[in-house]
Amino acid sequence: MSVLMILKASGDPAKVEEWANANSEVMQKILGHAREHGVISHRFYGGDGEIVVVDEWESEDGFRDFFEHEEDIPKMMQAVGAGEPQISFYRTLNTNDEI
Repeated sequence: MSVLMILKASGDPAKVEEWANANSEVMQKILGHAREHGVISHRFYGGDGEIVVVDEWESEDGFRDFFEHEEDIPKMMQAVGAGEPQISFYRTLNTNDEI
Protein backbone atom coordinates (compact mmCIF):
# COMPACT_ATOMS: atom_id res chain seq x y z
CA MET A 1 0.00 0.00 0.00
CA SER A 2 1.27 3.49 -0.82
CA VAL A 3 2.24 6.11 1.77
CA LEU A 4 1.75 9.85 2.00
CA MET A 5 4.96 11.77 2.72
CA ILE A 6 4.78 15.32 4.04
CA LEU A 7 7.95 17.40 4.26
CA LYS A 8 7.83 20.76 6.03
CA ALA A 9 10.61 23.32 6.25
CA SER A 10 10.87 26.98 7.09
CA GLY A 11 11.61 29.16 4.09
CA ASP A 12 10.32 31.58 1.49
CA PRO A 13 7.92 29.93 -0.97
CA ALA A 14 8.66 32.65 -3.56
CA LYS A 15 12.35 31.65 -3.54
CA VAL A 16 11.37 28.03 -4.21
CA GLU A 17 9.34 29.11 -7.25
CA GLU A 18 12.17 31.36 -8.46
CA TRP A 19 14.76 28.62 -8.13
CA ALA A 20 12.54 25.97 -9.73
CA ASN A 21 11.79 28.21 -12.72
CA ALA A 22 15.47 29.12 -13.16
CA ASN A 23 16.54 25.46 -12.83
CA SER A 24 13.81 23.54 -14.62
CA GLU A 25 16.28 21.00 -16.00
CA VAL A 26 17.43 20.15 -12.47
CA MET A 27 13.81 19.87 -11.31
CA GLN A 28 13.08 17.43 -14.15
CA LYS A 29 16.21 15.42 -13.29
CA ILE A 30 15.06 15.15 -9.65
CA LEU A 31 11.58 14.14 -10.80
CA GLY A 32 13.06 11.41 -13.01
CA HIS A 33 14.99 9.99 -10.07
CA ALA A 34 11.87 10.15 -7.91
CA ARG A 35 9.92 8.18 -10.52
CA GLU A 36 12.66 5.54 -10.53
CA HIS A 37 12.17 5.18 -6.75
CA GLY A 38 8.38 4.97 -6.81
CA VAL A 39 6.87 8.45 -6.51
CA ILE A 40 3.18 8.44 -7.48
CA SER A 41 2.37 12.13 -7.06
CA HIS A 42 4.28 15.23 -5.98
CA ARG A 43 3.38 18.86 -5.14
CA PHE A 44 5.05 21.85 -3.49
CA TYR A 45 2.95 24.19 -1.35
CA GLY A 46 3.88 27.41 0.38
CA GLY A 47 2.50 29.45 3.22
CA ASP A 48 3.65 32.15 5.57
CA GLY A 49 7.36 31.35 5.87
CA GLU A 50 6.83 27.65 5.28
CA ILE A 51 7.51 25.24 2.43
CA VAL A 52 5.50 22.02 2.29
CA VAL A 53 5.97 19.05 -0.04
CA VAL A 54 3.17 16.50 -0.28
CA ASP A 55 3.99 13.26 -2.10
CA GLU A 56 2.50 9.84 -2.50
CA TRP A 57 5.08 7.06 -2.73
CA GLU A 58 4.86 3.34 -3.39
CA SER A 59 6.74 2.85 -0.11
CA GLU A 60 8.48 4.74 2.67
CA ASP A 61 11.70 2.89 1.80
CA GLY A 62 11.47 4.13 -1.80
CA PHE A 63 11.27 7.73 -0.63
CA ARG A 64 14.07 7.33 1.91
CA ASP A 65 16.40 5.76 -0.68
CA PHE A 66 15.60 8.56 -3.14
CA PHE A 67 15.98 11.37 -0.58
CA GLU A 68 19.24 10.05 0.87
CA HIS A 69 20.90 9.72 -2.54
CA GLU A 70 19.52 12.69 -4.49
CA GLU A 71 22.39 15.22 -4.52
CA ASP A 72 20.40 18.13 -5.97
CA ILE A 73 17.83 18.39 -3.17
CA PRO A 74 20.27 19.67 -0.50
CA LYS A 75 21.65 22.15 -3.07
CA MET A 76 18.14 23.42 -3.79
CA MET A 77 17.24 23.63 -0.10
CA GLN A 78 20.38 25.62 0.63
CA ALA A 79 19.88 27.92 -2.37
CA VAL A 80 16.35 28.87 -1.25
CA GLY A 81 17.31 29.22 2.43
CA ALA A 82 15.10 26.38 3.63
CA GLY A 83 15.43 25.20 7.20
CA GLU A 84 15.95 21.62 8.33
CA PRO A 85 13.15 19.51 6.85
CA GLN A 86 10.70 17.67 9.06
CA ILE A 87 9.45 14.52 7.29
CA SER A 88 6.39 12.49 8.25
CA PHE A 89 4.74 9.44 6.70
CA TYR A 90 1.10 8.44 6.79
CA ARG A 91 -0.80 5.36 5.69
CA THR A 92 -4.29 5.32 4.25
CA LEU A 93 -6.97 4.47 6.80
CA ASN A 94 -9.86 2.30 5.67
CA THR A 95 -12.87 4.40 6.67
CA ASN A 96 -15.29 3.74 3.80
CA ASP A 97 -15.65 7.42 2.93
CA GLU A 98 -13.01 8.10 0.24
CA ILE A 99 -13.81 10.62 -2.48
